[in-house]
Amino acid sequence: MELFRIRKDIPFMRHALVFNVISLVTFLLAVFFIFYNGLHLSVEFTGGTVMEVSYAEAPQLEPIRNTLNAAGYVDAQAQTFGSSRDIMVRVPNRANENSALVSGTVFKALCAASTGEVKSTQAVGPKGEALTKEACMSAQGTEISSISRVEFVGPQVGEELATDGAMAMLMVVLFIVIYLAFRFEWRFAVSAIIANLHDVIIIIGFFAFFQWEFSLPVLAAVLAVLGYSVNESVVVFDRVRETFRNSRKRGLTVPEVLDHAITSTISRTIITHACTLMMVLSMYFFGGPTLHHFALALAIGICFGIYSSVLVAAPLVMWLGVSREQFIKAEVVKEEAVV
Repeated sequence: MELFRIRKDIPFMRHALVFNVISLVTFLLAVFFIFYNGLHLSVEFTGGTVMEVSYAEAPQLEPIRNTLNAAGYVDAQAQTFGSSRDIMVRVPNRANENSALVSGTVFKALCAASTGEVKSTQAVGPKGEALTKEACMSAQGTEISSISRVEFVGPQVGEELATDGAMAMLMVVLFIVIYLAFRFEWRFAVSAIIANLHDVIIIIGFFAFFQWEFSLPVLAAVLAVLGYSVNESVVVFDRVRETFRNSRKRGLTVPEVLDHAITSTISRTIITHACTLMMVLSMYFFGGPTLHHFALALAIGICFGIYSSVLVAAPLVMWLGVSREQFIKAEVVKEEAVV
């Protein structure tokens, strides 16, 4: 499907050096901010207190977040969990505060915001045993909310998650390189992975520069961008290979082949990325704070993924010495038997 077709190839490779200088400068700036500012890691990576609060009626999340900010927990997160009446609150570690103190302070603040009072009540456990739980009671004696679970995520767990996330990213990179090397040729694999890692570093650089919270959903978005960007590279590289095989009669040079491949896939690129970006922006504007940074990372990755897959990977392939002979098998001339 094509919205339009460009009859004359656009000379992208004529400006290949300019494109790669822009990419290099952006990449170096991202690396600088990553090391200078560092990442604002979420509770999953740094450790903290995770608590579940069950409400008798579904609450609004924004007043809960405002209450946590007013109580001094600016970096706290609140989101629905399981149902609209169950709220999960994540609070980062603080000096001289243990998990019990944090959960008690947070629950008292939430209870006061609901015009209730914290009281200890008796409940029946799953095995019929008597349990004492903290509940927020109204002036009429009805339960407004109660604490369902409190857990402490230690720094060791957060460090393990960070290590596992880095390992997952390395495995994705490795398998992408292997896939492209088998499907095309090693020059394409090297070019694509350099371009895709360029996207990843720039996304992380944005989060380091603006000190946006880097959480597990953001890490998932970064991994998704890796796969998404390589898909665009595969489409362009496939057209490059096809053009090389059909360029014997046309006599195209390597830059002309790359220009033709990029130009002929522009319509597909616009359709795919515009539709994807519309969905991501919908999550950004209407998905709430829970999906805010996830959608933001995807949007940055999509925008830079278009640039890198087309205007970074293709020049790298050219400079690595790709040629038509690498895709054309030499014809074997059979000698006739002499009688």
